[in-house]
Amino acid sequence: MIDIIPGINETTMEDVALRVSQSSGNVSWVQIDIGDGTLVPLDTHFDAEKMKLIIDAYPDLSFEAHIMVSRPEKMIRELVDAGFKRLIAHVECDDPRLFLEECKAESVEVALALDGATEVEVIEPFLEELDLVLVMTIEAGASGLPFLPESVEKIKILAQNAVSIPIEVDGGMTPQTAKIVADAGANFVVSTSYIFKHSGGVAVAINELKSV
Repeated sequence: MIDIIPGINETTMEDVALRVSQSSGNVSWVQIDIGDGTLVPLDTHFDAEKMKLIIDAYPDLSFEAHIMVSRPEKMIRELVDAGFKRLIAHVECDDPRLFLEECKAESVEVALALDGATEVEVIEPFLEELDLVLVMTIEAGASGLPFLPESVEKIKILAQNAVSIPIEVDGGMTPQTAKIVADAGANFVVSTSYIFKHSGGVAVAINELKSV
């Protein structure tokens, strides 16, 4: 059974808090998308102090930050202080090596994301330093975009060549696409639109994704 992580892609902290409350009790991890308009056309207007209040209110949940910015190393301190347990920057950022080095002194899991159009070879030099790899199966920055089937080959390559590193997948997730990526070797599925727009509610959507 694959693990499901709700992806929260909101532009106000009030909406972030709502999505976290809807997720609580249904999952172990939650992903918070963070953008400032530098790497992707998304600005979430992230507020670290408000985020800490949210995280502190949900001791049953672990939080990961999907940092879609050009200089993610500048955010490490405030994200760790807010309570995030895993930080995910993009291999397409200005200096992924600097991000990884700056994270070494923190008690936090570290990961890199591979965007939809980026070849898998770009992330290979960093694999030994990662706790997790995130493969985007859409172009990062928005939810509700169509699944990119060519991303499946990236998952297969990573699953074969980096067998000790968990693979997380984000983008266009439905029960059908979740099964495809799980069969390819993914361990975690991040879903936003399917979970939060499901007519049956969050719990039903998560159970449907889990059952693939």
